Amino acid sequence: MRYTTIGDRRVSALCLGAMKFGSETDDATSAALLDRFVEAGGTFVDTADCYQFWVEGFEGHESETFLGRWRRERGITDEVFVATKLGAQPTVPGTGLETKEGLSAATVALAAERSRERLGVDRLDALYAHQEDRTVPLEETMGAFAELVAEGTLGEVGLSNHRTWRLERARAIAADHAWPRPRLLQYRYSYLQPRLDIPLQSMGHMHITPELLDFVRAEAAEGREHTVVAYTSLLWGAYTREDKELEPAYDHPGTASRLAALDEVVKETGATRNQVVLAWLMDSDPRIVPLVGVSRIEQLDEAIEAADLTLTGDQWQRLADAG
Repeated sequence: MRYTTIGDRRVSALCLGAMKFGSETDDATSAALLDRFVEAGGTFVDTADCYQFWVEGFEGHESETFLGRWRRERGITDEVFVATKLGAQPTVPGTGLETKEGLSAATVALAAERSRERLGVDRLDALYAHQEDRTVPLEETMGAFAELVAEGTLGEVGLSNHRTWRLERARAIAADHAWPRPRLLQYRYSYLQPRLDIPLQSMGHMHITPELLDFVRAEAAEGREHTVVAYTSLLWGAYTREDKELEPAYDHPGTASRLAALDEVVKETGATRNQVVLAWLMDSDPRIVPLVGVSRIEQLDEAIEAADLTLTGDQWQRLADAG
């Protein structure tokens, strides 16, 4: 297993997504996947306070609730770093993001308290603002996160699905007030690149842009490191499954060129497409932590093995230059 850092915490360079745990993925399978991940050296798990409200029969909170139960049953303490999110849970049952809880100071305080209760912790390892909330001043949201850190109930501040200019604004606000800056960033990203002029079909997804990567590199050059986490890193199995179609945003000539380059490296390494994609992300500049969602042990093992795959500089560059 490879490792990276979030602030002063050492975590696995592969993150296990727990979105479906305790809901679509039954409890026994969810526990087995978490056990296998930890056994292999995995220490970074991702969830949110709204998973999975959009699936019939569930209300949200199922993932956090399951993770809290698993932690208690296994005696897990701070050896596993759990990052959660707030802001996207609907406030009206049966509705969607149109009634999301948002990022007011009162909401941040209450949602964080509820997440701590469900996860069974006194202090959250990391907490993201799940999506932008333009109805609330960013200063109010950042102040609310800073208050959680000051009172000792939060470790790391994160932002997910925020435009790059708002990342910079959040950084400036934190600097002006001597508040902790967001060091954890989560966005959608994979090896195949979509056209940015065609909206992604998935609810609330925001893709990493070249500008965002440039921002992270520039920040690092000035001594402000970020950890970038990429969700949907394997595009729901589209690299290997013929029954999984890519969204229209990927319908452009660059996709075929990238897949051809990917298959060349697959042949050279003897790895799978998925493993080369994950290794390419982990070897990128800035380095990216792939977030993988799995429902079977063999899927998880494939991802774990990717953490031991290091591409040559030539292989990485050929992949990067394709398309």
